[in-house]
Amino acid sequence: MSVRTTRKTYDPFIILKARDMIKLLARGVAVGQAVKILDDGVACDIVKIGTLVRNKDRFVKRRQRIIGPDGSTLKAIELLTQCYVLVQGSTVSVMGPHKGLKEVRRIILDCMKNIHPIYRIKELMIKRELAKDPKLATESWDRFLPQFRKKHLKTSEKTAKKNEKIQDKNEARKAAGLEPIDSQSAKPAKVYTPFPPAQQPRKVDLQLESGEYFLKKSDKEARESKRRKDKQEEVSSENRAKRAEAFVAPEETAAPTVEEKRKRKRDTQPEVVEDGNVEKDKSKKKKKYKKPDAEVEA
Repeated sequence: MSVRTTRKTYDPFIILKARDMIKLLARGVAVGQAVKILDDGVACDIVKIGTLVRNKDRFVKRRQRIIGPDGSTLKAIELLTQCYVLVQGSTVSVMGPHKGLKEVRRIILDCMKNIHPIYRIKELMIKRELAKDPKLATESWDRFLPQFRKKHLKTSEKTAKKNEKIQDKNEARKAAGLEPIDSQSAKPAKVYTPFPPAQQPRKVDLQLESGEYFLKKSDKEARESKRRKDKQEEVSSENRAKRAEAFVAPEETAAPTVEEKRKRKRDTQPEVVEDGNVEKDKSKKKKKYKKPDAEVEA
């Protein structure tokens, strides 16, 4: 395809607009939508995302993340940025005002870097509400925008974050009249040695020490089979012992025999005092005297 001017052409910039229109048509944009690029307030941007992610499966997932379920994420981006966005192959075609193009490019590149578009969408929604207030036109909006923390922190960032928490705790304990916590005393001090740890012996070295290295192949197999059988026998004996535990009879208290009963009775007999009198067992109940029946009056 080629672009040419005629004698009626009065705007030289229309040549660049026609070039952009051909690009959009080549990317799969509909003709009715691509014609809008000829307007003065509309620009286009083609974001190449094919080389941003090496893994193909990961690339497909992140590209689908731009579209969202049933195209909901793409529709939200279009409404907030007032741009037309088309995801096609390894490129994303965008049409709209220059300010919206900048926001859409940022969202797409962040999405390919594994930052979900919903974070940028929330930020754009807050900015749109703040723009309605004329009092905030000359102020910074950083205090209103959400601050999302990274999940994957560097070791230095983790250490700095931990030290901040310890410092806050120490200030709180100091205000309460308690002793501060020392971060260094909690960990045991390690003794620094410039020498590396001793090298572990190899499998061949262990075989040389035991003499197994010089055995024949048949002898090695016989020794290995014997070791395996011994291990199986040990495991099977343990399993048999566990199964036999269910058949062991519990300990029962046997009923006392006649001899035991007589012996217990002799032990509980009353003691004999020196004067020959026998102490009566107080535990025995006294026999009640039964009165004779009253005579019937004649």
